[in-house]
Amino acid sequence: MKIKTAGIAVLLVFCLLCGGLVVDAVLDHPQRAKQLIGRVVPLAAEVDETKATTEVPTEEPIETVAEVITAAPVVYPQLSATNTNEQIITLGAVCDEIERFDDDSKYKFQVELTSKGAAVKTLMLNEFKDRNTEAPAPLALLAPLGSDQNIYSLANTALKVAPADAEAFDSRAFPLNKLNWKLVETDTPDEVRFEAELFDSTPAINTDKPGMAAVPMMLKIVKTYSVQPGSYDLSCNIAVENLSTEPIKVLMQMQGPGGMTREGVRQDARKIKAAYKSGETGVAVEALDVAAMQKKLKKNDMDAFKIKGKNAENDLAWSALTNKYFAAIVRPIPIETQDAPWLKFEKAQYYPAPTQSDDDKDLQNGSFSMTSQPITLASAGQDNAQQSFSLQMYVGPKDKKVFKKNAIYHSLQYFKTIDFRGCCCPQNVIAPMAFGIMWLMNTMFTLMGPLGNYGVVIMVLVGLVRLAMHPITKKSQVSMMKMQKLAPKMKEIQAKYAGNKQEMNKQVMAMYRDHGASPISGMLPMMLQMPIWIALWTAVYTSIDLRGAGFLPVWITDLSMPDQLFAIPFAAKVQTLPYIGSFFPDYFNLLPILMGVVMYLQQKMMPSAQASASTNPQMAQQQKMMMIMMPLLFPIMLYSGPSGVNLYIMSSISAGVIEQKIIRKHLKEKDEQDSIGKVPVTSKTGGKLKKKKPKPMYKG
Repeated sequence: MKIKTAGIAVLLVFCLLCGGLVVDAVLDHPQRAKQLIGRVVPLAAEVDETKATTEVPTEEPIETVAEVITAAPVVYPQLSATNTNEQIITLGAVCDEIERFDDDSKYKFQVELTSKGAAVKTLMLNEFKDRNTEAPAPLALLAPLGSDQNIYSLANTALKVAPADAEAFDSRAFPLNKLNWKLVETDTPDEVRFEAELFDSTPAINTDKPGMAAVPMMLKIVKTYSVQPGSYDLSCNIAVENLSTEPIKVLMQMQGPGGMTREGVRQDARKIKAAYKSGETGVAVEALDVAAMQKKLKKNDMDAFKIKGKNAENDLAWSALTNKYFAAIVRPIPIETQDAPWLKFEKAQYYPAPTQSDDDKDLQNGSFSMTSQPITLASAGQDNAQQSFSLQMYVGPKDKKVFKKNAIYHSLQYFKTIDFRGCCCPQNVIAPMAFGIMWLMNTMFTLMGPLGNYGVVIMVLVGLVRLAMHPITKKSQVSMMKMQKLAPKMKEIQAKYAGNKQEMNKQVMAMYRDHGASPISGMLPMMLQMPIWIALWTAVYTSIDLRGAGFLPVWITDLSMPDQLFAIPFAAKVQTLPYIGSFFPDYFNLLPILMGVVMYLQQKMMPSAQASASTNPQMAQQQKMMMIMMPLLFPIMLYSGPSGVNLYIMSSISAGVIEQKIIRKHLKEKDEQDSIGKVPVTSKTGGKLKKKKPKPMYKG
């Protein structure tokens, strides 16, 4: 009982003490108390924010609280603005036909702008269709973000204001993304202007105490968007004007592009990139994978969301949100009076899928935030009371032809938004080769005229590459055949010198030298071919020209998608089953199965697959398993892959089977000639058979 009484006494003392502090704060610091109990408006979306902030009723003032610190030499303002109804306005236009064009009188996109945050709500590309095969529409490249979908691209978010002589900005900020800006009429049809005017709602403060001063402030921000036909650029100009009698310092934050749809068939390819100046003319690109952000959030690795260049942080050239085929690239236009860009990359942002279901994992999305350099404005009426800043956002395909045609795109190396999957080869090796192959594909397609077909181009290109590399392939096959014939002698040497490895290696090398064979000569040509085939594969996988391009009227109608010969009627029922349901496809894809059949035929014709079982039974058994597993494994892995990639692989394997058959026929004829000690008749021998002289591998 005593313990209970003591606990109640301690609780009463604590409540009396807290109540006394509150009363003292209200009596002695009424303004501070009013601010502390006022409504605090949250800031814009952070890295892990998924829910949007609450809507503000019409005509209700929006304000953010800044605590008055008695020890501070200045007073930060309490900014307010009058909210209005949201207004939507459209720039550009949607074309009747969805196809690529070079007509400079047509708009490349249609953008829907909203007064909330003076932002981009949606943006649709005219030249590209969405993935709806039944009723295709222009591709919506950018869309609202967040669980409530009220986070918009290029919205002005947090605004911080301080007196010009303040050492730092207040921790609180005005949320411009929650404010409906005023729509201002202009005489230009391809231009939209929004205006936000903010005022200081802080009441007069008693300035009798030393170090206290009230600084009234007013600020106007004018944001102008413009488009022009034939261009992929959305231009944005932001003018900040000080209307107060004292100089001020301003810091603006902006939302990057977001809401980009997934384009990768088998896996997500969306990334957030920041390009920093490297050297005099180059840029170095840092990237963050959107699909990998969830793991970083679980590990609470917040530093991973900040992308910085290896040099100075102020060397930002551009930042972008990309998927497999498209990019939204934000470029701060340089200001002559400043060495550093006025806009900096702040941090990446991740937006998870609406639910935790694995079926919705593709709905996860990403964006990034940007912040300006501190902006100092002179008092109203002075020359430097207003400053203007500009940026451009490229919204279009990741197409090197487009980037090369525009001098600015080319100098800023926008082509580095294109992702090449180099496998084991470095990007600086694969990228030039892949770009060259893309150029060759486009040239071949153009030369075909009205009969242009990228499916045919892929098959012809594979044949040409096979033909060009035939001497190397033939040399490799000949070497492998020689090694196969030497297998019995190899076994004899291994059995004879089993206890003396040094002598065994010496005898093996002597055998190779006498017969002009070498294990390296069989593997080296194959290794030399690898970068070329990887570059060809990645060019087919990445090329924007294959998106929506068909091969046959009723089969392989889109080379960037699975071939989808027909829909499986009972797929919906099977997909409800546990374990196997999530892996069961909606469509039957024939191309991967054909690829498996051709791969099996190739495996049977490989010289290494016909090694004598008596030479090494264990190796022969492994090769037999490989002959079965590989033709099964590849079709399973690539069953839902782009049909252009599968067509390339099947064409390459088919060409390889034909090439091996020709090589084997040639070697068989050569062996028959060698069996009688003769070589084929040539014009140099005068039409007479000539005895063959053995040719050693190494010259003495």
